[in-house]
Amino acid sequence: MVSKSHPFPGASGSSLGLSGQILIAMPAMPDPRFQRSVIYVCAHSEKGAMGIVINKRFPALTFAELLEQLDIETSIRTRSLPIHFGGPVDTGRGFVLHSLDYGVPEATLEVSTSIGLTATVDILKALARGQGPHQALLALGYAGWDAGQLEDEIRANGWLTCEANAGLLFDDDIELKWQHAIATLGIDLAQLSSTSGNA
Repeated sequence: MVSKSHPFPGASGSSLGLSGQILIAMPAMPDPRFQRSVIYVCAHSEKGAMGIVINKRFPALTFAELLEQLDIETSIRTRSLPIHFGGPVDTGRGFVLHSLDYGVPEATLEVSTSIGLTATVDILKALARGQGPHQALLALGYAGWDAGQLEDEIRANGWLTCEANAGLLFDDDIELKWQHAIATLGIDLAQLSSTSGNA
């Protein structure tokens, strides 16, 4: 059994509607850190929101190097996971989005009926043993919003939202995730680009 009460930003308080949803940056996104970003919203409450960018790599660090830095022993079964840039907040902290065939009691945030978020070393040790969840996305850092900030950005035409699915979350082809996320809405990218920024 996994707990729903955790020290994740935005996870405390009454849950609001964007938890478990995907944010898609509009073409005119002014913040360069989030241009063409696809973000999975892990927690959204009246106190704020947090999410993990799922389509940007963390530069110059491999999973093997991260395990070595953390003094976690590897084996021939150690999975080769790419490391994602989860967002600009707390980039020294690791987060794993994963299928809920794995969970750490009192440490895994159950985002939806099929997706969890764990930020402990236990899940990294499990992955190093070739165990852990069937599907996993490892990220350093996260995206965070203060109370009401995300809602304001959506109203200002900064983000589109869509339903999440495992294919979009865990697909290794990160170069096309932004386009694929937009396509799930049935929107023509050329038309979206020409209308972005218009009131």
